[in-house]
Amino acid sequence: PYYVDMNQNLFLQASLHSSDQNLTVFVDTCVASPNSSDFRTLGYELTKSGCASDPTYSLFPSPRSDVARFGFSTFSFVTRFPSVFLQCQLVVCRYHDYSSRCYQGCVSRLRRNAYS
Repeated sequence: PYYVDMNQNLFLQASLHSSDQNLTVFVDTCVASPNSSDFRTLGYELTKSGCASDPTYSLFPSPRSDVARFGFSTFSFVTRFPSVFLQCQLVVCRYHDYSSRCYQGCVSRLRRNAYS
């Protein structure tokens, strides 16, 4: 566990550990919850599909492509929940594959297939 005060800026880093140097990592979706095993019932989205859902969520520059850095201001669900858990979905792509999900950034809506 990591203990922080309310409204404190929390900075996180996700690192990809692989012998393949041609990979990059992208933070797609992060959800906070007061329950470590249920991120749907009382889940609060910090980011979804690469788009910030929380106004305090930010991506930060990273020294390497295999490291993603981000942060947000800490919060509480209500006083009856002393802890907040975080679950993030990361995407791993080929470095410099500009058609990959990692280089699309924020995807605000889903694409639809066109059928005639």
